[in-house]
Amino acid sequence: MLHREFSADSNVWLEITASKLDVGAVYDWSVTDTCGAVVLFSGTVRNYSEGRTGVHTLSYEAFEEEVIPKCREIVSEMKNQWSDLGRIALIHRVGDLKLGESSVLVVVSAPHRPEAFEAARFGIDALKATVPIWKREAWATGSDWALGAQHVTTVDQVANAPQHKASAG
Repeated sequence: MLHREFSADSNVWLEITASKLDVGAVYDWSVTDTCGAVVLFSGTVRNYSEGRTGVHTLSYEAFEEEVIPKCREIVSEMKNQWSDLGRIALIHRVGDLKLGESSVLVVVSAPHRPEAFEAARFGIDALKATVPIWKREAWATGSDWALGAQHVTTVDQVANAPQHKASAG
């Protein structure tokens, strides 16, 4: 484990880890008596990328000291936009991952499904846009950094993006 943090009220789980992600354990943790919806997003390693076939490994690196603080900002904005969320987990792996392994989990529980879906979508979009984690791909004929990389931005910029502006509330 690199960095792990639970909120004081145990409703937020933030983690960056080199260990395999236990999807079932995170789901079980997210279930509460007051929430009727749990949305779990798991980003998994697939065998292709833009212009690259035969991808067999992804390797993630992070500016570790900034991951948890950036995730805290995302959670703060999620709670600001959807005040009745139950539990929130933002968990990312680093190191080498094989096909089919989960690299990132965003889990949100809420009283109702619209809020859970919207908040989870915002959570993964904000994580990918604001948290300093980079992906290196290895495929049959070589390896290099992912082509779809983007500049790290702010949570406010993600929150004000058209796909999130219209659905928040």
